[in-house]
Amino acid sequence: MNTALTALPVPATAPDLPPAVPVPLGNAAGLSVWPASARVASHGDVAVGGVSLAEAAERFGTPVYLLDEGEVRERCRTYLRAFPDTDVVYAAKAFLCRALLHWVREEGLGLDVCSAGELEFAVINGFPAERIVLHGNAKSPDDLSTALRLGVGRIVIDSAWEIARLSALVPDGARQKVLVRVVPGVSAGGHAAIRTGTDDQKFGLSLTDGSARHAIARILDQPHLELVGLHCHIGSQITTVKPYLTALRRMVGLLARIHRQHTVTLPELDMGGGHAVACRPGEEPLDIPSLGDRIRRELATSCTAAGIPVPRLTIEPGRALVGPAGVALYRVLAVKRTGDRVFVAVDGGMSDNPRPALYGARYAPRLIGRRSTAAPCTATVVGRHCEAGDVLAADAALPGDIHPGDLVAIPVAGAYHLSMASSYNAVGRPPVVAVHEGRARLLIRRESLADINGRDIGL
Repeated sequence: MNTALTALPVPATAPDLPPAVPVPLGNAAGLSVWPASARVASHGDVAVGGVSLAEAAERFGTPVYLLDEGEVRERCRTYLRAFPDTDVVYAAKAFLCRALLHWVREEGLGLDVCSAGELEFAVINGFPAERIVLHGNAKSPDDLSTALRLGVGRIVIDSAWEIARLSALVPDGARQKVLVRVVPGVSAGGHAAIRTGTDDQKFGLSLTDGSARHAIARILDQPHLELVGLHCHIGSQITTVKPYLTALRRMVGLLARIHRQHTVTLPELDMGGGHAVACRPGEEPLDIPSLGDRIRRELATSCTAAGIPVPRLTIEPGRALVGPAGVALYRVLAVKRTGDRVFVAVDGGMSDNPRPALYGARYAPRLIGRRSTAAPCTATVVGRHCEAGDVLAADAALPGDIHPGDLVAIPVAGAYHLSMASSYNAVGRPPVVAVHEGRARLLIRRESLADINGRDIGL
């Protein structure tokens, strides 16, 4: 998959926000998990991308999500440096919008999508279809036909049912390039809901029970399908390199077996993503340069030992590219002290960030816009929705004098917040604002009641 790109024109920006006066306190100010551009101002404000968060809240309202363009671009470049001669493919399910498509394309990355909707959105907005990989454990006929119509680069076969279904849709005289998603029997990931490398979950075809080998044999007999490689994704929020090396060795073993049994050399190996990011100070992200070095060395060593050529490597980072680039801003609506518990209720919640409720994600909220001298308290930051599980941060260290009207920021908010958001309780989804070099521009507007009402067309 060719990743060479022609640079696109830079879009016009909205009027600038007045930049904050920064004090470069860095990690000493508790900003270790914030974008690298984050700076604390003397009055307790924080600037990201040169833009004052307090000013952004006033201009765009709350809740609002800020996305640091420079942070996204630098993270793309970190991957390209760590994985030379590799196809780096952004996992769009983490977050998808027109501007982000432009950034990752301009930086030379490919794209992976999970539905006809994500695919068509990307192509309509200028992303080359041949540089897109289509995933999905249960692809609909529309997913598959849309992929073929648009000329998607790769389709990842996730079940035996897809083989005949896809083959029947490919036009006569054409061949669709496919990968097979293999479950290597490796348990890794930060929570049971995001571990995908073992046989007890819904994705892929098992290496252990032979279903992956059976599917491979069937695909090789299909004249309309061209098997170009294997795919493996073992989970998310993985903090160490070791599980990737174990999975890689097993995948190389399967490549070698295919070579022996079918005299076929598959030219591609996609090792997925799932690279951990730090959400709170003290947590350690996965070291991407170390991952790149060790994966590439292990791939070369294992292939030499197995007597097969080294395949072209693909990786699929999602959260690791956009998660740390995002900051969510909320306005405090109420503070309630019940016994020894302090509840800080904000104007967003599980409708814009369902991750704590789904798989126990933990964050480090921060008071923004004023400097407090009050002793800290341990608070539970909760949302506005009528659910006891609507908790954004269960053990947040916040000033003891926090009160309604204060601003609270949650960093590492760029991935799996708005991409999984809803309009629960008819609360519209927040806007997304890009910040870069002292400028702020609206990327996605706030969802209004008119938007929600407009979808309801019957009586």
